[in-house]
Amino acid sequence: MTKRFGIDIDGTVTSPETLIPYINKQFDLQLTLSDITKYELTEVLDISAETFSDWFSRAEPAIYAESPLAHGAKETLKKWSREFELYFISARGSHLLDVTKSWFHDNDLDYHHIELIGSHNKIKTAKFYDVDIFFEDKHDNAVEIHEELNIPVILFDTPYNQDPIPSGVIRVKNWEEARAWVSEWLKSDVKI
Repeated sequence: MTKRFGIDIDGTVTSPETLIPYINKQFDLQLTLSDITKYELTEVLDISAETFSDWFSRAEPAIYAESPLAHGAKETLKKWSREFELYFISARGSHLLDVTKSWFHDNDLDYHHIELIGSHNKIKTAKFYDVDIFFEDKHDNAVEIHEELNIPVILFDTPYNQDPIPSGVIRVKNWEEARAWVSEWLKSDVKI
């Protein structure tokens, strides 16, 4: 039976640095990725949640249309798309589906399904689509998906997801490490 991979988009398939140039330009800052030590950006920036949210809601279509791929993502996902079912599950709002599909097309990435749920709570969607493994950059999502669904979750290492993880959440530095871990997992086919 073909394995089904649940994959987050932002900070996972796209570079975790994607937002930084936009934030720096809009708010006249000089941030780098190492400055982003919390997922919730308003906890790191000296910007009110309302101000940030207003700006981001206007800017997100352009940001998502121009997001650079994470290093190694394209090669890995191209290979996997021929072997597995790739279900992209994102917290983006559904109104961004056309922008998202265009981005996948422009970057020559295949997918079996894209689900934009408008929330960071991906458990219900991952369960509904019966994914066998999940790929994520948000720490609490990774832990909750693993604990609720008892599946392995690959967590892409960033400065904003450094809290401890249980054994079923596997921290990787890049897509090459993710591909190597998945290759070993498939050989053993052991449930985490």
